[in-house]
Amino acid sequence: MRILILNGPNLNLLGRREPEIYGSQSFEDYFEELKKRFSEHELEYFQTNHEGALIDKLHEVGFSYDGVVFNPGAYTHTSIALRDAIAGIESPVFEVHISNLAEREDFRQVSYVKDVCVGSINGMGLEGYAVAVERLSSH
Repeated sequence: MRILILNGPNLNLLGRREPEIYGSQSFEDYFEELKKRFSEHELEYFQTNHEGALIDKLHEVGFSYDGVVFNPGAYTHTSIALRDAIAGIESPVFEVHISNLAEREDFRQVSYVKDVCVGSINGMGLEGYAVAVERLSSH
């Protein structure tokens, strides 16, 4: 399977940003572990802090990849445009969040993308990405 791991804003700071919430490992280091763990799949990674670039990437891969594991970051709670991009593509998208959103601020309680994704997981730390890959593999 060809799966894109897509990370949104501020996730480039993993390992340095609020380690008490997001942990101390960089995503790049974790992604190397993920590729070894799922060597039977072709995993790719893309991160950007720009909403339009996330939409462009979804459009680029959304008709040819077998799935997308997507952590939209704070755009989860604000972007109808990302929701529409996910709804407009054929590749299944699985929503992931590192922290437990239910234990976070009130404004983080709404996900605009959840209803157009094939699944959603949060609060498992980086391991949530592995769970999402496994679920996409059996989707």
